[in-house]
Amino acid sequence: MNTQSEISILPAHVAIIMDGNGRWAKLRGEPRNKGHRQGVKSVKNIVKTCISKGVSTLTLFAFSSENWKRPRTEVSLLMELFLTALGSELRELDKNGVRLRFIGDRSDIPAKVQRAMENAEIQTTDNQNLTLVIAVSYGGQWDIKQAVQQLARRIEAGELTADEINERHIADNLSTVEIPPPDLFIRTGGERRISNFLLWQLAYTELYFTDTLWPDFDDQAFSEALDDYAKRQRRYGMTPEQTQAKQVSHA
Repeated sequence: MNTQSEISILPAHVAIIMDGNGRWAKLRGEPRNKGHRQGVKSVKNIVKTCISKGVSTLTLFAFSSENWKRPRTEVSLLMELFLTALGSELRELDKNGVRLRFIGDRSDIPAKVQRAMENAEIQTTDNQNLTLVIAVSYGGQWDIKQAVQQLARRIEAGELTADEINERHIADNLSTVEIPPPDLFIRTGGERRISNFLLWQLAYTELYFTDTLWPDFDDQAFSEALDDYAKRQRRYGMTPEQTQAKQVSHA
């Protein structure tokens, strides 16, 4: 397994779709909830690994806006598991210098869960070792829609004109304001799509897909993703030669 010194290029921000909990449980003849509980253990492990390697931001897709369509019993269990995990892990996260942020539409989230989220954000607001962003009831289309609505209100108020709107205006009104775009996106579980996750923010993110189910995504699997990222050349629309010249000039 690689150490931090062996990984020459480290992503500052990693975003992960944690897919495969239900299939992991099904393969073992267990209820889906068992897979979700095992997935929480993987979250704890990856958070610790990010801190040790020096990743500054980790964004996890915990519950999408589309997940509300799942059976009511599973949704209730997921909300209870989320609340329980937040309550049991908050002290350790705070002790380890993790700052918690939550993004998503909170209107449908149970009030007690919302209170726990708000308290966690307040308690950890000054921590600096890792920013852990949890996407709950989140959808990329929702995020862009609410950003556009905020800008439309400013136009109605005469504070802004349509022609003045640029990419920065949109980015500053997304739920991820003040969070840099992900450098590396990881999806576990074998699917090869981004499923309405951070649609604006992933514009130039390096994508990595693995068949490994989330409960089995351990340090070795994470290091393989980081190694793959280190081999990429991020060009942002430039030619390879331009990119290399820019890297040399900044060295």
